[in-house]
Amino acid sequence: MKKVFTTGQVAKICKVAPRTVSKWFDSGRLRGYRIPGSQDRRIPREQLIKFLKEHGMPLGELEEEGWHKILIIGAEKLFVDRVKELLPEDDDFKYELANSGFEAGIQAESFHPDTIVIDLAMGRSEGLQIAQNLRRNPQYEQTLIIALASDQGATISVNNGETWSSWYNQPTAQFYHVITDNQFPYWVYGGQQESGSAGIASSGDFGEITFRDWYSVGVEEYGYVAPDPLDANIIYGGKVTKFNRTTGQTQDVSPVVLRTGKYRFNRTAPLIFSAADPHALYLGSNVVFKTTDGGNRWQTISPDLTREDPGVPATLGPFVGADPAKGKHRGVIYAIAPSPRDKNVIWAGTDDGLIHVTRDAGKSWQNVSPPALTPWSKIAQLDASHFDSNTAYAAVNRLRLDDLHPYIYRTHDGGRSWQAITAGLPDNEPVNSVREDPVRKGLLFAGTERTVYFSIDDGDHWQSLKLNLPPSSMRDLVVHGDDVVVGTHGRSFWILDNVTPLRQINAEVAGSSVHLFAPQLTYRVRRNNGTDTPLPPEIPAGQNPPDGAMIDYWLQSAAPSDVVLEVSDSAGKLVRRFSSADKPDVLEAKDINVPTYWIRPERKLSTEPGMHRFVWDLHYPPPAALDRDYPISAIFADTPLYPLGATILPGTYSAKLVAGGQSYTQPLTIKMDPRVKTSAPDLKAQFDLEMKIVEAMQRDVDTLKQVQKLRKVLKDVPSSAAANLQPQIAELDKKAAGLEGTSGGYGAQYLSTPAGRGLGRLNSGLATLLAIVDSADAAPTTQANATFTEAQQALDEQLTKWEELRKNDIPALNQQLKQAGVPEIDVSAAADQKIVGFGQALSEAEP
Repeated sequence: MKKVFTTGQVAKICKVAPRTVSKWFDSGRLRGYRIPGSQDRRIPREQLIKFLKEHGMPLGELEEEGWHKILIIGAEKLFVDRVKELLPEDDDFKYELANSGFEAGIQAESFHPDTIVIDLAMGRSEGLQIAQNLRRNPQYEQTLIIALASDQGATISVNNGETWSSWYNQPTAQFYHVITDNQFPYWVYGGQQESGSAGIASSGDFGEITFRDWYSVGVEEYGYVAPDPLDANIIYGGKVTKFNRTTGQTQDVSPVVLRTGKYRFNRTAPLIFSAADPHALYLGSNVVFKTTDGGNRWQTISPDLTREDPGVPATLGPFVGADPAKGKHRGVIYAIAPSPRDKNVIWAGTDDGLIHVTRDAGKSWQNVSPPALTPWSKIAQLDASHFDSNTAYAAVNRLRLDDLHPYIYRTHDGGRSWQAITAGLPDNEPVNSVREDPVRKGLLFAGTERTVYFSIDDGDHWQSLKLNLPPSSMRDLVVHGDDVVVGTHGRSFWILDNVTPLRQINAEVAGSSVHLFAPQLTYRVRRNNGTDTPLPPEIPAGQNPPDGAMIDYWLQSAAPSDVVLEVSDSAGKLVRRFSSADKPDVLEAKDINVPTYWIRPERKLSTEPGMHRFVWDLHYPPPAALDRDYPISAIFADTPLYPLGATILPGTYSAKLVAGGQSYTQPLTIKMDPRVKTSAPDLKAQFDLEMKIVEAMQRDVDTLKQVQKLRKVLKDVPSSAAANLQPQIAELDKKAAGLEGTSGGYGAQYLSTPAGRGLGRLNSGLATLLAIVDSADAAPTTQANATFTEAQQALDEQLTKWEELRKNDIPALNQQLKQAGVPEIDVSAAADQKIVGFGQALSEAEP
């Protein structure tokens, strides 16, 4: 198998630095290829090879004929091995490796017609360059399929680079850090490699998180983001910019206007507000800067906190000679942690292995570095405790020393002593982030190069919290309220909703046969504000948090009988009951008129051993509606069957779990969406009207079942046995048919005609009215109240007519049927009667 040498291999063979090899390629491997000084960017291949050979590059093999069929550009060995595992090589099917688009460009004009290009190192422009070279290949007649993978994601061309697929359809953002703001719902921010910054809502107003819910916030790609805790429209970032969401403008407010060499910055400079003093914003270079007026003026509040001479790491090896500084580089401050309890306490860590702390707002600093830290140990993150000002946690990364072990340190005495706390972490997972839970003392979270871990004993022991989190570099994480928010370097942002069970779990809980966790404070937020056609499922979208109260419970072993959950209001009145034995509340397949990929899977209580989460949607049971369907406000795989029951009022409820013959109860508090300013009396008026509508729909259906039962029985009366009673039977059926009516359809009229006042039409109208009243968190309009009053009057009229039939017409006919020796009519057992179609003749009604 022929080989294309990578830049690193060439540098080693030629005994030069990789940057020298890059200079051979016009100071950049991806800028096209030409001989330095030449005006022609597309020189003949032979001339290029000659030039490279003259400069010591071993390209003899490139002159040979017969290129292999798959070219992988910029691939690491792990990736190549995996590809070969999935698609093994054989005599006719080989792989070719290249390190860059430049090397691929050399090969392009000689590609075999069946070549597939898998690129991991360049963008579309370089892919297009390869495609153009291919067109000059006389052997090449087929269409090239090019798959490019870059910092933004993967993109594919199936027509020789003429057009490309989008990379905005995949969660592949490479974030360096993550932060949240104080809005409701909160927003998540971060700088992403080669794609600028992003701010995105943790919950979308239209049932999912889409392109509608994010925007760029003016921060450099690898910068920290620091949203102003006092004004969510102002966002700081990088070194430093100030973004105004209202105007869309970004102002440079850096403390260093021009680089003079006095201050050193790394690409990623820590920038963070103080939780104890929301006006104070800190920035790290080799010193700590502070501003309290939004960057208009800055103070230097520390001396240079880095090592004077960190030495030369052995890992630089032969490349030291090619480095102008001979490997001697001073570090920078890489982590800043203001204490959330004391505004005067600030921790600072450097990328050369030092930790300092000040207790007087920067007037004096103490070196409190753990003795085990050596130069070139990067303090990847510091976290100051929420419970006392002497406790802090440090995540240390030693990748630059080829050390892949995890390092987390803890101090409880202000830095005088530190303990390494990594028991339970894999020995080959460097740690990038460590955070303390602000609610439960001793609950910690750590992000490694692969996943997330947690500890409930202050770091003495760690356990995996991976769940469905994809393997990736976890660069940063924060705890916001009850959520853990992670910024990954390759798989975008991820949020673990509601970690309150981790705040409650202990040995007693783990040893119990059944445990019902105290539910978190739940906000009543509408499922979806959409009113029209939803986004198609191929549009990428993130998941919203569950739309309701999350009820968590633990079963040590499988439940021997049904598991039951009951929710009651503050007066003890049952609001909703669920059972593991409940039948699915879904339409029959023949009645579903939407693609099934929209439909939400049934939420069901589990009886299996382990941890379980059940979501109650904060609604009373569904009303007795004749027509049920999936709304146009659909969400992919998360659309419930409508109509829903009345929405509960904010207040105090109780959740009772029954399992294994025992019951367990926890309080459940529901608060209103803080964005909604509707008064409590207005919300109560809305709730009362919804409950009245639901009650009217139930009365309507109860009566309708009896009416339809009557018509079925009349149909079954033997005509031969009651031949002389057929006129009376037909007359009674006519009256019953008038009561039954039809459900109508699109454009049907209500209330103004006899057909518009039938039981079927009234049920349809009441369902529509319920949707109108519940369309927003607001008091019912005057006309909605008036319409209900009219509909209720019409329903009362129909129920009165039914009572007249039941008390007069049916007994009279029964008397005649009895005399004719025919069984009497009985409609009292109609509760389980299935509602049948409307508008049918009596002879066509379903049995």
